Amino acid sequence: MRGWVVFLWAVLATIVLVAVGIFGTLIASGRIVLFPTPEPTPTPVATVAPVVDTSYSVIVLNATPETGLATQLRDQIVAAGWAPDSVNAGQAGSTDFAQTTVYYAYPEDEAAARGLAETVLGGAQVAQSDVYQPQDDPETADVDESQTKQLVVVIGLDRSSTPPSPSPTS
Repeated sequence: MRGWVVFLWAVLATIVLVAVGIFGTLIASGRIVLFPTPEPTPTPVATVAPVVDTSYSVIVLNATPETGLATQLRDQIVAAGWAPDSVNAGQAGSTDFAQTTVYYAYPEDEAAARGLAETVLGGAQVAQSDVYQPQDDPETADVDESQTKQLVVVIGLDRSSTPPSPSPTS
């Protein structure tokens, strides 16, 4: 009788050791996670409501090979209510800018940039950048030009009817 008891304990110990070994292997290989971390819930991105604010000065830069686009867009912005002397048109330094984009310098300017991009331009990208931020002129001590409310529209190839010219290969 004693032989059977020892045999049963040996079988039970073998089963427990095999089960613990399998379970340990699954944990070590990452197939079982004992305390899973919850997935972070995505926080909604706050969107700023577009506001057409004609108190901003606007610079329109044509970054396409098609001539006259900056003047056309300037006229469209003036027709939307901006003062003619607060909207300037010019040529950009390159002619291969992909998407028409409205740039603003400060976070509080985003609503006006979105208003110009969506309402006046009929859809354009909006981006914050300090590249076009006005610089203070040290010769005019009474005025801080860096605080000027300004938006910059860079016209991209998406508004051009002229296809971009292929770049030369070496």
